[in-house]
Amino acid sequence: MAKNMTEYEKQKDFLVCVDSDGCAMDTMDVKHSKAFGPCMVAEWGLETWQDQILARWNEINLYTMTRGINRFRGLAMALQEIHGKYTELEDLDTLVQWAAESPELSNDALRRAICRNPESIALKKALSWSLAVNAAINGLPESEKRPFRGVQEALAYAHQHADVAIVSSANPDAVLDEWKLYGLLEHTDIVLAQDAGSKAFCIGELLKKGYAPDHVLMCGDAPGDYDAARKNGVFFYPILVRREAESWAEFASQGLGRLTDGSYGGEYQEEKAGQFLRNLGG
Repeated sequence: MAKNMTEYEKQKDFLVCVDSDGCAMDTMDVKHSKAFGPCMVAEWGLETWQDQILARWNEINLYTMTRGINRFRGLAMALQEIHGKYTELEDLDTLVQWAAESPELSNDALRRAICRNPESIALKKALSWSLAVNAAINGLPESEKRPFRGVQEALAYAHQHADVAIVSSANPDAVLDEWKLYGLLEHTDIVLAQDAGSKAFCIGELLKKGYAPDHVLMCGDAPGDYDAARKNGVFFYPILVRREAESWAEFASQGLGRLTDGSYGGEYQEEKAGQFLRNLGG
């Protein structure tokens, strides 16, 4: 498996890109309910309104068209609502501006922003929150970080016919650990996670390796996956929320075959896109 994009070389004519959290791995709900949301409540001292805030956090990050939003953009969105509805939050505008304008949204990028603006309370709290989230996720038992049913079989089958790339905005160490634990890494050729750039950027870089756009498929569960595919002119296959096992079964029985026989575009792609948008209320 290639360690980075520089090492990576195209092996097959087709490429399947796969998101991790909430797509291949049944980890998205537990990470938000036990790490992201609670760590925000703790960092900003929001316990008075905890139930309402956590419910809204899950709406933003799991069950609507902002599902899968970058952690810092989701944080900025939630905190803006909290600031307006529950309690004033100091220096919030600095964090909101950084989340909206930074070309890179990661812990390292946030550290650089803090170096440029060492007086910012909100940026420091955002970094503290993000590190606490990573620690909480690492502390989750392995039994709560499993792939969806059918993923291993689907990826093994896909790898016989296509190169397979993980394209995820999740923490790279978490992705590697989770995929290795369940034997999924052996069916992949490269891991492109949070530190590699946006999903759209990563797909664009993969296309430079020589794939035809109509030979590339992005499997994802969130609007960011859908948008990344559209921006690069490649196909999109949705893993539908609460229908994940069913989605992976169809990918193996129909989706991959349609990619390799040239019948994915047109009616089938429109059907899949429609299912995806309806699933998240888009």
